[in-house]
Amino acid sequence: MTKHNNKNTATIVLAAGLGTRMKSALPKVLHPLAGRPMIQHLLGTLSDTGIDRVIVVTSDGADDVATAVAPNPTVVQKEQLGTGHAALQAADKLAGFDGDVLIMFGADPLITSETINGLLARRRDGAAIAVLGFRPDDPGLYGRLIIGADGDLEGIIEARDATPEQLAGDLCNSGIMAVDGTCLFDLLGRVGNDNAKSEYYLTDIVSLARADGQRCVIMEADGPSELIGVDSRADLAQAEAVIQARLRASAMDAGATLIGPETVFLSFDTVLGKDVTIGPNVVFAPGVTVGDNVTIRPFCHLEGATIADGAIVGPFARLRPGADIGTDVRVGNFVEIKNAQLESGAKVNHLTYVGDARVGAGANVGAGTITCNYDGFGKHRTDIGTGAFIGSNTALVAPVRIGDGAIVGAGSTIAKDVAANSLAVTRASQRQIDGWAETFRDKKSSEKTKKNKA
Repeated sequence: MTKHNNKNTATIVLAAGLGTRMKSALPKVLHPLAGRPMIQHLLGTLSDTGIDRVIVVTSDGADDVATAVAPNPTVVQKEQLGTGHAALQAADKLAGFDGDVLIMFGADPLITSETINGLLARRRDGAAIAVLGFRPDDPGLYGRLIIGADGDLEGIIEARDATPEQLAGDLCNSGIMAVDGTCLFDLLGRVGNDNAKSEYYLTDIVSLARADGQRCVIMEADGPSELIGVDSRADLAQAEAVIQARLRASAMDAGATLIGPETVFLSFDTVLGKDVTIGPNVVFAPGVTVGDNVTIRPFCHLEGATIADGAIVGPFARLRPGADIGTDVRVGNFVEIKNAQLESGAKVNHLTYVGDARVGAGANVGAGTITCNYDGFGKHRTDIGTGAFIGSNTALVAPVRIGDGAIVGAGSTIAKDVAANSLAVTRASQRQIDGWAETFRDKKSSEKTKKNKA
């Protein structure tokens, strides 16, 4: 994405909210969307917008949030005294800064770079403050934007403090604003807490700026979906639906076929090649890269995997971290691959686990095969050579190597290396006792009859 000329722009991200409605030990801004903490979505968008000076306001003791936003600096709001008080904590970090300052919320992860650039352009058009407004289907408890006789923004009133006439308006405050850095902290320093919640509201800087004779303006967002603020699990689900819709549309625009788009879940970093076909009910966790002309059949789960051109995966396959699926490989139903390389043309078609292993080019692994990679203390590798054939229901006890072109008979347990082009079989010799089955059935039937009579 092309970066914009926003080098003299800083952002204060408010991330000190406790998120009590989430009912979670995890800080609200770290709840994931498409496999990524929501605050990292926002930081990624700011980077795409060309803004690289970001200060994150956290609550006291939120070390995990500081880690998640690094290398961006953090400041701590020790007491929860309101959004105005939170923004004021960044004053030292931005001392003497005379550019634009965006103020955003870490739990507003869906805003686009286009909207951010539009808001900055609106502020630069002769205004001290530009506020992003929107018209939600249910204005509810959103603060209302009050428009003056001159058509500019006169003030922002919180719903708790609004009159019935003000609540009748549907143009609402998103909480996102762009402010002239030369006046921001002076305005914040003058904010009072004479309101229903006895908090220092960020929104009060608008009326203060107007009283100083400065201009404040509104930019109205195109739609409410990018301004979903995540304060509850229901909000999180709504935001996930929005970001999944974006990811699916982007994938299809780039040349992938999603047979049931609404059932496919992508991660923020999923990479799909051209002419990829994805069946219904497929989940991509983080770290998946898919080459061209790949087919992923229904009900697969993929994470931390690489799939090369022409491969076919599934249905009902699971690729775990470290799965490296080569060109034209076949991974079939109820197959699990973990930390293993399947080289070009290899086939693992049925009911099989391959972990900590290499499967050589053109090798075939039969149904029910297991690489026994864990001995209770450590993981060990299995190496299956080029063109080898592993019969069904085989246990390969690692560490073990199957040579190129070797054949392992069905039902074997292999704990020693197998030489190239040899046959290894460990099954017991077959015995046959003629008439045994008939005698057995007669005996059991007689015992059952006596038991019933008793």
